Amino acid sequence: MTKTYLEKPADVKRKWFLVDADGKTLGRLAAKVATLLRGKHKPTFTPHVDTGDHVVIVNAEKIRLTGNKMEDKTYSYHTGYPGGLKTLTAEHIHKKDPTKLLTRAIEGMLPKNPLGNQMAKKLRVYAGSTHPHHAQQLESLSL
Repeated sequence: MTKTYLEKPADVKRKWFLVDADGKTLGRLAAKVATLLRGKHKPTFTPHVDTGDHVVIVNAEKIRLTGNKMEDKTYSYHTGYPGGLKTLTAEHIHKKDPTKLLTRAIEGMLPKNPLGNQMAKKLRVYAGSTHPHHAQQLESLSL
């Protein structure tokens, strides 16, 4: 009988990936990036260990949503006060901070626990085409 291999946190080898979001669809890109952050693309994936890689996303301002989602899709949050339910459209969020739409979509696909928080810290999203991570020898990834 063979034993299942479980990766230990000390044995994880992390890579750095560069993803260009120019012209990509929000949900499809978010799903692929969440897979990279989680480590499910590796044969050594272990559910209770953060085996994922670092991901740098550039050109987040050029992300697209299909159909009329930019005007119709809404995001809600509550301030904590009575009657404090606030609703914003995707267009409003995109104009205020282009990185928020992508970050929120990706983090929504990660586990909602301390392990998921650790995975989310390996995500870096930039609105333009410049980033400060050149020293990490980023591996360009076309999704």
